[in-house]
Parts: sequence; C-alpha cells; structure tokens
Amino acid sequence: MKRPAVFLDRDGTINYDPGYLDSPDKLVVLPPARRGLKLLSELGYPLFIVTNQSGIGRGYLSVETLQAIHRRLEEELAPAGVKFEEIAFCPHHPEEGCSCRKPSPKMVLDLAAAHDIDLAASYLVGDSPSDIETGRRAGCRTVLLSGPDPAGRAGAAGGRVEPEYSAADLWEAARLIRELAASDREGRPR
Repeated sequence: MKRPAVFLDRDGTINYDPGYLDSPDKLVVLPPARRGLKLLSELGYPLFIVTNQSGIGRGYLSVETLQAIHRRLEEELAPAGVKFEEIAFCPHHPEEGCSCRKPSPKMVLDLAAAHDIDLAASYLVGDSPSDIETGRRAGCRTVLLSGPDPAGRAGAAGGRVEPEYSAADLWEAARLIRELAASDREGRPR
C-alpha cells in the first residue's frame, strides 16, 4: 500500500544556506527545522531530501564531501529521532541540461517509485520557486517557506508557480501538515 511522505529541500529549509555548503564543519541546522523534522517523524512520515548541489558541477566540493555533509546532518538529527529514508541530489552545473535538476520532478518521482509513495497525499517543502514547481510537477502538495534564513529566501517571491500553502519555517510547516492530515482523516475540506 502506498504511503504519504514529505520531500524536503535542504539548503535554507533544513540548514542555514551559506551559498555553497562545502564542508560538514559549516553545517548549521536551523532550530525550527530540527523541531519540524522531529514532529514529522513522530507523525510517521517518511522523510526525503531532494537537493540541487551544483557546487559539485562547479568544482566547489566533491561527491564525497557532500556525503560527509549528509552524514553530519543525519548525526545531528538522530537524537531527535529524525531519519531520512533517502537523500537525492543533482550534482550537475545548471547549464548541463540534466534531467534531474529541480524544478524537474525526476528526483521526487524516482524516490516515490522506489519507496512506494503516494504523491497526491505527500508534501514538498522548500524555500524557492523551483522547489514549489518541482512539487507541483510531481503531483505533491506544496509548502513554501518564507523565513528566517534570508540567504535561502532570495528568490522566493518571484516564483512562477504559487504554493498551495506557506509557512515561516519548517516548524510551522510541520504543524500545518499535522493539521491538514487531521482534516484529511476526518474528511473535512481543506
């Protein structure tokens, strides 16, 4: 049986976005993200990260460094009971014309197929228009984050695709998803 999930952008959504995160030592998890991920985990949602990492294609970091960053992220969140089912990333330079770079829904669609996910009942949460477009193209409900990480919000206002929902941060988004799930179970209109 298919199950709903939450797909998450990484930089600016889960961690502070310094531009190009190129070292595990520079990883800073946003406090509202820690709380939000804990709540989503407690609600039983499988959690996935889908992230563009063009820093690899630009030569700013290696795949091995990215994997070390992700290990550090998982280590930091494990005490809160947070575990990611899988982390998908696009390593390509934006001009390479790959099929996986957001706003392409490929990473989400591939994860959904591999993990038996019901996309219509799932959410994509991110801080940029490309995140929202990705979620819409994949058939997910979308939540756009608007703060508190100003570096990660640079393009959020000028998006081509409007989000279904918006929240200040991942903590607020997780509480919104909890409310929406309760409405769905009770058959109330959203």
